[in-house]
Amino acid sequence: MLHTVNKSPTERNTLESCLKHLTKGCAVLLIEDGVYGALKGTVSTKMVEQALKHHPIYALYPDLEARGMQDRVIDGIKLVDYSGFVDLAVEYPSVQSWL
Repeated sequence: MLHTVNKSPTERNTLESCLKHLTKGCAVLLIEDGVYGALKGTVSTKMVEQALKHHPIYALYPDLEARGMQDRVIDGIKLVDYSGFVDLAVEYPSVQSWL
């Protein structure tokens, strides 16, 4: 399953909830304000780094770029463009959106 998170971890607990519910074979894609969860040096950094040990985590590069944060991404998070987003949606049989 592909889990998408579009809310900032400083405003809502959606990223934390998402990461707690991941099971084997799941991946996470951070989009829109969810890309704030991909940043180094934030309250969610350790939580995301722990999740990266067991699950792939992606961030939508255009959303990072729009916020001027493309140079602050946690090591191990894979950046994708819109085409990559589509590829992930095809690769994973179902998508869970965390709002």
